[in-house]
Amino acid sequence: MTDRSADHPDSTPASPGRERLQTSPGGERLQKRLARAGVASRRAAEELIVAGRITVNGEVAVLGRTVTDADDIRLDGQLIETESVPKVTFMLYKPRGYVTTARDEYGRRNVLDAMPRIPGLHPVGRLDRDSEGLLLLTTDGNLTLTMTHPRYGHEKAYRAWTDGQQEPTQAELDTLTDGTLKLEDGPARALQATPARGGAFVTLGEGRNRQVRRMLDGIGQPVTRLLRYRVGGLWLGNMEVGEYQQLDGRDLQDLLHPEKVPAAVWDREWERIQKRWG
Repeated sequence: MTDRSADHPDSTPASPGRERLQTSPGGERLQKRLARAGVASRRAAEELIVAGRITVNGEVAVLGRTVTDADDIRLDGQLIETESVPKVTFMLYKPRGYVTTARDEYGRRNVLDAMPRIPGLHPVGRLDRDSEGLLLLTTDGNLTLTMTHPRYGHEKAYRAWTDGQQEPTQAELDTLTDGTLKLEDGPARALQATPARGGAFVTLGEGRNRQVRRMLDGIGQPVTRLLRYRVGGLWLGNMEVGEYQQLDGRDLQDLLHPEKVPAAVWDREWERIQKRWG
C-alpha cells in the first residue's frame, strides 16, 4: 500500500480494519466471495479479514472490500480459487486424536487428512481433539453459517462415559436441563439428559467449547469418553471410526429439518444408537 503520510503530515497510520475503503467496480463483498468459495462462513471470513490474513492484489484487505473475478485473493499467502466450487457435504466418524481446525500450528492430525482433497472443504464447527463421532465437512459456506450460528439452534446429541463415584442419576442430570448449572462463561442448559450405562446421553441446542464435558464435570461426573451421534436429524448410525460418506439431498433435508424426519425412522435410529452405545 502506498505510504501517503508524507502528503498528510498530520494524519496517523490507520489501524488494521480501518484503512481506506477498497472497492472493485461491479464487485461483491469479499466475505461473501470467500464464503461462496467454501473458505469459511461469512462470519468466519470477516474474522479472517479483520485479522489481516486476507490480501487482495497484494494489499491487506479490510472489511467493506469488494472484489471481482479479476482480483488476486489470498489467505496467508496462498491463492484462493474464488470461482464458485461445487457444493458437497460429507459426514465423517471423526476419530479421537484428530483436531478440527482447518490449520494446526502444532502439526497434529487433522480431520482434513482423513478426507479426499477437495478445494474449499472445511469442518462445520468443531469437535474437540479428545472426542469422536459425527462431524460435518462441506464446501458450502452458507451451510456452515446455518449450522454454526447460535440463532438456528441445531441440536447436537452426545453419548458420554463418566468417572464419578457412582453412575449419574436422573436427579443429577436434571441439573443439566433446569438452567441452574453455571459455567465460567455463563449459565448452561441441556435440552435433554438421561442416564446410560456408565454415563449419560446429553442433547444440546448450543455449541460452546467443550460444553458437555464441562457440564458433566460440574455435577461431579468427569467425562472419560465423548461421542457425538446426531446433528439435527442426521445420525451416525453404523458408520465405523474414520469412515466418511457424502450427503445426498435427503440427508441434507434430515440434517436441516429434523422435525420432518418420519417418527418410524427416528425411532429406528435411536434404537440403533442404544444397542451400539447404550
